[in-house]
Amino acid sequence: MARVAVVTGGTRGIGRAISEALRDAGYKVAANYGGNAEAAAAFTKETGIPSYKFDVSSFEACQEGIARITKDLGPIDIVVNNAGITRDGTIHKMGYEQWEDVIHTNLTSCFNMCRLVIEGMRERSFGRIVNIGSINGQAGQYGQVNYAAAKSGIHGFTKALAQEGAGKNITVNAIAPGYVDTDMVRAVPEEVLKKIIAKIPVGRLGKAEDIARGVLFLVADDAGFITGSTMSINGGQHMY
Repeated sequence: MARVAVVTGGTRGIGRAISEALRDAGYKVAANYGGNAEAAAAFTKETGIPSYKFDVSSFEACQEGIARITKDLGPIDIVVNNAGITRDGTIHKMGYEQWEDVIHTNLTSCFNMCRLVIEGMRERSFGRIVNIGSINGQAGQYGQVNYAAAKSGIHGFTKALAQEGAGKNITVNAIAPGYVDTDMVRAVPEEVLKKIIAKIPVGRLGKAEDIARGVLFLVADDAGFITGSTMSINGGQHMY
């Protein structure tokens, strides 16, 4: 029987590429989204992947969403925590809401989703969790103390949870994308984007499919010896 995978923020950008790659590999995929119902409906029509609206920053909303997915598709074996937002600004101009929104959506969501599936994974002695971090969580970024803190937190969360799950065949890994050609990156002013690309050794932005390939590798049944790791997919922009 096909394993069930949930991708948060799974109807657009990197999340969409992950959802489609998992579907094409034979997984039963549920794509979460938080906002645009019209776009999500179009995504489902185009891909055949069911989409589920719930706020990943809310534990109660995640409870309800996971219950619906489990009822429709079956027990969840794979979670890809991809949902993320930006609310950029230097800290001396940043409002508390900008901080709180990003921390809750980008980091607290990982707790919410993992907490709600981990017991079932432990009972079945199988689980694959992939958390999408960021190059800016590794290297920092001017004007993104909230985003960098959340993404950096994901890397620590990943390592700790990996230790808890290892004995039950539950792997927990992270992927840290560099600058990928998505709507979020396209919104950057052209002159700034040129400077970003100039710092990428391979000479281009990443593609959403580059990240999706990494996810497929980490969620495979035979990837059980890889846990607590961060896969950096950034064109060589940040190496450590």
